[in-house]
Amino acid sequence: MTDTSNTQPADSEARAPRQSRLRRVMRYIPLVAPVLLWTVPCWVLLYTGQHWPLPVTLVGTALFVLGLVGMPLAMARGHGRRQQDRAAIVGDTLLGTSWVLFTWSVLIGGLLRLVLTVAGVGEGQDRARAVAWAVLGTAAVLLAWGYAEARRVPRVRSLDVQLPRLGAGLDGTRVVLITDTHYGPLDRARWSARVCETVNTLAADLVCHTGDIADGTAERRRAQALPLGTVRATWARTYVTGNHEYYSEAQGWVDLMDELGWEPLRNRHLLLERGGDTLVVAGVDDVTAESSGLAGHRAHLAGALNGADPELPVLLLAHQPKFVDQAAAGGVDLQLSGHTHGGQIWPFHYLVRLDQPAVAGLSRHGARTLLYTSRGTGFWGPPFRVFAPSEITLLVLRSPQPPNSP
Repeated sequence: MTDTSNTQPADSEARAPRQSRLRRVMRYIPLVAPVLLWTVPCWVLLYTGQHWPLPVTLVGTALFVLGLVGMPLAMARGHGRRQQDRAAIVGDTLLGTSWVLFTWSVLIGGLLRLVLTVAGVGEGQDRARAVAWAVLGTAAVLLAWGYAEARRVPRVRSLDVQLPRLGAGLDGTRVVLITDTHYGPLDRARWSARVCETVNTLAADLVCHTGDIADGTAERRRAQALPLGTVRATWARTYVTGNHEYYSEAQGWVDLMDELGWEPLRNRHLLLERGGDTLVVAGVDDVTAESSGLAGHRAHLAGALNGADPELPVLLLAHQPKFVDQAAAGGVDLQLSGHTHGGQIWPFHYLVRLDQPAVAGLSRHGARTLLYTSRGTGFWGPPFRVFAPSEITLLVLRSPQPPNSP
């Protein structure tokens, strides 16, 4: 294994990405979203012809008002300067609950009413209550299932990826990708250990973590991250920073991963050799690194590939899929990313698509470059995953000419 590094900025470094459409939309979400998330289901469940007994209406309204007021307050205390884990758990859970209630209030409240109208079922208290119970039942089932999906050890997703420039000696190389573990307010040390045990069953040549290790500093989340030190790989364990590291003293996470035996690929690369063939494994800091103000942190593809033979195949680790435009321009063969969580709670993936070129899975960008976007190994914030299952990914790299082929 050869280590080649370059973390210095260069004149040829690509410009910072333009502000995305999603970020422009996100400016207004903190003001508008809580009101919509709580008032829409409140209206659909209580005030569209159900004529519930007065105590039911008053208690139901009070609960929605409590959610509307309590959610932003809890999230501010949990994720603001105070960083109170209990408040964060409450705020995150309320956020996920309100999103599911809002989504299915809109869908069932609209579609079921339309179906009943087409079926000739007229307006009335019974119909309104049927819609309300359908919304509540659907939301309850999805929240219970989504919680179990978020807390379980991810299933392994396996796929073969053919790289035209990959030498026959590297055919069958096993790359395991974990990402977006997001160790946070909910203590998941046991979950972390079980994830690492699963990774160790996959006989990986290379294990990659593409960032967003945790929400919180390395010192604060150390116990949850320590099992990463037990991960085994034949060649190397590699890591790049995600955007959440830059909310939580990123250098501390780089130092901890180095301490645990991982190779932080901060704008540098490794050369992995087998059977007379070589693969360049490169990594870049997250695209938000430069704006963090942390000295020496920035996404720098030219530095990551400095000194590498341009004829060799390149595997690039970059936290956000949108870095693939630079990767394609730089001749990268395969980029591995996370960040999107696959949307995490349906149908949030439609918003993710405003910011990223891919939400999940394998996609092609340009003539050569493939991008694999993981749905993530953990979860951020709301402890729910709805129609966006977490994953540990096994990618088996394939050469156009496997060993011993005629």
